[in-house]
Amino acid sequence: MALVCNPSVLCLFLVGSVAFEGIHGQENGWLNGHATFYGDNQNPATLGGACGYDNTFHAGFGTNTAAVSGALFRGGEACGACYQVRCAYTLDPKWCLPRGVVTITATNFCPPNNNGGWCDPPRQHFDMSMPAFLRIARQGDEGIVPILYRRVQCRRRGGVRFTLKGQSNFNMVMISNVGGSGDVRAAWIKGSRTRTWVPMHRNWGANWQSSMDLRTQTLSFKLILVDGKTLELFNVVPSSWKFGQTFASQNQFT
Repeated sequence: MALVCNPSVLCLFLVGSVAFEGIHGQENGWLNGHATFYGDNQNPATLGGACGYDNTFHAGFGTNTAAVSGALFRGGEACGACYQVRCAYTLDPKWCLPRGVVTITATNFCPPNNNGGWCDPPRQHFDMSMPAFLRIARQGDEGIVPILYRRVQCRRRGGVRFTLKGQSNFNMVMISNVGGSGDVRAAWIKGSRTRTWVPMHRNWGANWQSSMDLRTQTLSFKLILVDGKTLELFNVVPSSWKFGQTFASQNQFT
C-alpha cells in the first residue's frame, strides 16, 4: 500500500524512566561520550545526511536525530539505530539539564578532521540536531557536553518503509522507519516472478541496491537487523509501482 506522509506530524519516541547510577556510564549499559549540536535549522530535508534519508519526517524519525562519529557509524550500518542519551550532570552541572534524556536516531555521519576533533576515532560522539540537544542541555558558549548513552530498541509508528529509486535494471531502495535495533545488516528483494530471494548490497547509508529489472512485479523484502532479528515482508510493493514512490509494510520489528 502507498504511504502518504504528513510533514506536519512528528513521529514520537517513547522514553521511559531511566535508571542511573554514577558518572562513568558502566551501569545498565550506559557508556561515556560527548555531544554537540549542528545548528538551529530544523528543516527535515537537511538532517538525512550520509544515511541518504530524503527527509527525516518522511523517514519516520522527526527531528530527534544525530550525526555519529565513525566509531559508531560503522560505514553506514548504524543508520536508523536508536540511542538513549542523557547529559552527565555531575560532570557539567552548568550546561547539563539534571533530568534531560532523549531518544535519537542515527541519520548522519560526523566526519573526523584528523586533528584531535571530537569525531576523530576512537571517540564516541553525537552531533545532535538542535531540538534533540536542547532536551538534555542548555545552549552554552562552547556547545559541547559530556553525555551517557546506550543503545535502545527503536519504537516506530507503522510499518517498515521502502522508497524506490533507480532506473530499469538498477534498483535502489531506501529502507527507513525500521523498528527493533533499527539498523539493517542485510537485505534481500524478491519479485513476483523471481523464484528466490535476491541479495541486495548497501550502496550507501540506508540505500540498498540490486541489479535486476523488477518493474511490473510485486515486490517483497527480507531484512536482517544488526541484533539478528529477521523479518520477511511479503507483497509490500504492488506491481504498479513507480520509481520515487514509498510503500510501507504491514508488519514491523519489535
